[in-house]
Amino acid sequence: MANNHRNGTTHRSSLNKIDRPLSVNSNTKPASKSKSLPVSGLRKSTPASLAAASAAFKDDAGVPGRVRVAVRLRCRNAEEMVADADFADCVELQPELKRLKLRKNNWDAETYEFDEVLTEFASQKRVYEVVAKPVVESVLEGYNGTVMAYGQTGTGKTYTLGRLGEEDPATRGIMVRAMEHILADVSLETDSVTVCYLQLYMETIQDLLDPTNDNISIVEDPKTGDVSLPGATLVEIRDRQSFVELLKLGEAHRFAANTKLNTESSRSHAILMVHLKRSIEGRDMTHSGENGNNNHIIKALKPPIVRKGKLVVVDLAGSERIDKSGSEGHTLEEAKSINLSLSALGKCINALAEGSAHVPVRDSKLTRLLRDSFGGTARTSLVITIGPSPRHRGETASTIMFGQRAMRVENMLKLKEEFDYKSLSRRLDIQLDKLIAEQERQQKAFEDEIERITLEAESRISEAERNYADSLEKERLKYQKDYMESIKKLEEKWVINQQKQGSETIIIGSKDGTSNERGSMMSVVEELAEVKKLLLKETQSRKATEEEVNNLKSQVAQWKRSEALGNTEILKLRKMLEDEAHQKKKLEGEIALLQSQLLHISFEADETRKRLDKGGSDKVRGGFDSLMNQVRHAQLQDSGNGEKASIAKLFEQVGLHRILSLLEAEDADVRIHAVKVVANLAAEESNQEKIVEAGGLSSLLMLLRSSEDETIHRVAAGAIANLAMNETNQELIMAQGGITLLSMTAANAEDPQTLRMVAGAIANLCGNDKLQSKLRAEGGIKALLGMVRCGHPDVLAQVARGIANFAKCESRASTQGTKSGRSLLIDDGALPWIVQNANNEASPIRRHIELALCHLAQHEVNAKDMISGGALWELVRISRDCSREDIRTLAHRTLSSSPAFEAEMKRLRINY
Repeated sequence: MANNHRNGTTHRSSLNKIDRPLSVNSNTKPASKSKSLPVSGLRKSTPASLAAASAAFKDDAGVPGRVRVAVRLRCRNAEEMVADADFADCVELQPELKRLKLRKNNWDAETYEFDEVLTEFASQKRVYEVVAKPVVESVLEGYNGTVMAYGQTGTGKTYTLGRLGEEDPATRGIMVRAMEHILADVSLETDSVTVCYLQLYMETIQDLLDPTNDNISIVEDPKTGDVSLPGATLVEIRDRQSFVELLKLGEAHRFAANTKLNTESSRSHAILMVHLKRSIEGRDMTHSGENGNNNHIIKALKPPIVRKGKLVVVDLAGSERIDKSGSEGHTLEEAKSINLSLSALGKCINALAEGSAHVPVRDSKLTRLLRDSFGGTARTSLVITIGPSPRHRGETASTIMFGQRAMRVENMLKLKEEFDYKSLSRRLDIQLDKLIAEQERQQKAFEDEIERITLEAESRISEAERNYADSLEKERLKYQKDYMESIKKLEEKWVINQQKQGSETIIIGSKDGTSNERGSMMSVVEELAEVKKLLLKETQSRKATEEEVNNLKSQVAQWKRSEALGNTEILKLRKMLEDEAHQKKKLEGEIALLQSQLLHISFEADETRKRLDKGGSDKVRGGFDSLMNQVRHAQLQDSGNGEKASIAKLFEQVGLHRILSLLEAEDADVRIHAVKVVANLAAEESNQEKIVEAGGLSSLLMLLRSSEDETIHRVAAGAIANLAMNETNQELIMAQGGITLLSMTAANAEDPQTLRMVAGAIANLCGNDKLQSKLRAEGGIKALLGMVRCGHPDVLAQVARGIANFAKCESRASTQGTKSGRSLLIDDGALPWIVQNANNEASPIRRHIELALCHLAQHEVNAKDMISGGALWELVRISRDCSREDIRTLAHRTLSSSPAFEAEMKRLRINY
C-alpha cells in the first residue's frame, strides 16, 4: 500500500506491490514469495512475546482474521457510590472463564463470553498486552491493524486509549504504549514512522494537528479499495516525547462538553493513524536469459523489500441517551450526529456478522474510514467499556450485544510488501559513482606522477645552476676581500701621516664638540623629566577613577540589599493584610448570625407587646414571624455542621418560595440574609434549575436594579455568577437585561469584592458563542474594561478570564465560518490593556491574557492591529518564555502560520 502524503501524491512507478491474503481454510501452499501470518499474529522475537501471542490470539474456530473483542469494566464513580449505594452492580465478571453475567434482576442473569474480560482492577499495561500488543506486532510485520474503543459515554474509552501518563507513567494509554513499542522495534535509519491525528465531528473530518484544515475528503483507490486522506497532515516521529506533544496538541483541539453523565464528554470520534514503512533485505531472484554473464549479474542484484503497515487507533465518542445526558442546544445536535454515526457502524457490523450481501459502508464517513477494519484486510481488536451502575443497564446491554456481533466478523488479512526498485536504482547509481570516482582518482594519480618527475628534473637543473652561481660568487667575494684589505692598509698609512701633521687642530676641535654634546644631553634629561611627570599624573587620575567606580558599585549593592529588604517587608505586610481580611470575613459572619438572632428576638418582643396590649389574646403568629422562627431554629440546630449543611437544612425546612419571598422584605437586614441564603443555594448545581423556575433569577436582577446597598449588590452578583455557569441560564440572564444591570452595578461599585463578583458573572457570559454580539452591544466588554480601574488582582483576574473566554469564542466562530472581520475586543479598545498586562506578575492574570493573545492572533484580519499595538513582541515572548507548554506551542504555531507576523518578524530580524 502506497504512502499517503499531504499533497495526495503516491509513488508507484518504482515499487512493485504484492498483496498476500491469508486464506482461512486453504490447504494449498503459498507461492515462493508469500508469507503467511502465524495464528498468534506475533513476531518470533522472544519466548515471552511468543507466549503472549499464543495466549492472546488462540482462535477457537481457527480463524486468524476474526475481530478480537475484550470487555473492560469501570469501577463505580463518586456519583454512583451515592446513588447506587443500596443496589448491586448490574454485571458480574468471571475473568478466569472469560465470561460476563448481565443481571436482569436478583435471580436472573444472562451470560456472555468474550476473548478477554478485564475487571476494574486491570492495569493499563495488562489492557495493552491483551488488546493492542498483538495488533502492533502484526503492524510491525507489515499488516494493517485497528484498535478501537466502544461504549457508553463516561465509561473510560479515552482513558483506555489516549491517557498520556505524564503524572503517573503506569496510567499510559494504548496510543502512547503502542508508539513506544513501535519505536523500540524499528530502526530510524532505515525505517520511517509517520502519524496523522484526526477527528470526525458532525460528519466532517478535521485535522487535530492543523485546526484550519477542517474539511478533509476521503479518497478510495478504485483498484484496491484502500481508503486514504490526502489532505491530512503527516508528521514523522523520531522519539516518544515528540509523539506525546502531538497528542497534547490534538487533544487541545478536540471538541468536548460537560454533560450530566461526563464532565469531559468527547463530542467527536478521534482517529490516530500510524504509518510504518520498514525495509528488509532482498531475496534471491532467478531470471532466465541467453547470456550467462547477464544471469550472474541479475542474480547478484537483490532489490530491497519494503513492508508497509498501518495502525489505526479509534476513540469513538460515547453513545448517550438524551434524557440522561441532558444535552440541549448545540450539544444536542452533536449527540444526534454521534448516535447516527454509531448506528451506521452497528448496521455494518450486523450485516457482516449475518453474512449479508450488502454492507452499508457509505451511510457514514465513520464506516468509510473503518472499511478496512471490519470485513477488510486489517487485524482488528475491539475493547468495549461498560459501567457497573444498574441505572444504565440498557446502555450496558447494548454495548455487550455490539461486542458479541463484532466477534462474528472475519477479516482477510493481507501482507503489504513492495519491491523497492527505486532504492535499488539509487544503490546502483552510488556504485557507479564510486567506480567513476575511482577511475578519476587513478587518472589523477598518473597525472600527478608525470608532474612529479617533471618537477624533480626541473629541481635538479635549478640546483646545478645554483651551485655554479655560488662558485662564481665565492670567487668574486674572495677577490673583493683582497682588494678591500689592500685599500684598508693604504688608508691606515694615510691616517697616520695626517695625525702627525695636524695634532693641534684636532685637539681644539675635540674640545668644542664635547661642550655641544653636553648641551644636547641636558635638553634630553629635561624632556624625560617632563614625560615622567605626565605619566605620574595619569597614574594618579586612573587610581582616582577606579576608586570612584568601586564606590558606585558598593552603592548599587547597598541599594539592592535595601530593595530586597523592602520586598520582604511588603510580603510580610501583604500576609498581614490577608490575615486581617480573613479575620474580618469571619467576624462579619458571626455578626450576621448575631443580627439574625437579634432580629428574631425583636420580633418576638413586638409580638409579646401586642398580645399584652390586646389583653393576653393568644393568636397564632403570622407567616413572616413563623418563617423567621424556622430560620433561627434551623441555624441553631445545625450551627455545628458547617455552612452548607445549615443552608441545605434550611432549604428543606423552610422551602425555596418562602426564602425568595424574603428578598422583597422591607427590612434591609432581612434582605441581606435572604440573598446570602440564595447565593449559597445557587452554588450547588442541583439547586440552580429550581431557583430559576421559582423566579429567583428575576428577583436577583430586581435587587440589582432597585437596591442601593453595596452588600446586596455583591452577594446578588455572586449568585448570578453561579447561575451563569449554565448555558440555559446565560440566555435567560441576557434576555432579562442582566448584562445591562451588571454593567450599571460595576460602574457604581467601589468595593473590590463586588467588582470581582460582577466581573465573574460577565466572564461566564463571555464563554457563550451565541451571546457574543448581544453582550458587546449591551456594553459587556466596556464594563469589563471599566473595572480595571480598581487594580485589585482578583478583579483583574476575572476581567482577564472574561476577555480570554470572549477571544476563544470569537476564534471558534471564525474557524467555523460564522464570523468574519476584526475582533470585537479590538473594536472596543481592549488590545492596549491586554498588551500591558500580558506579562503581569500574577499568574492567573498572565495565563488568561496569554491565551487571549494567542486566540486573537489566530486570524489574519487582527494581525495589523496587533503589530501596531505591540502585541507581536508579547507573542514572541510567550512562544519563548511561557511556563505552560501548551500555550507556548500555540503561540509558536500561530506565529508560524501568519504571513503578516512572519513578514514583520523578518523585517525586525526577530528569530523565534
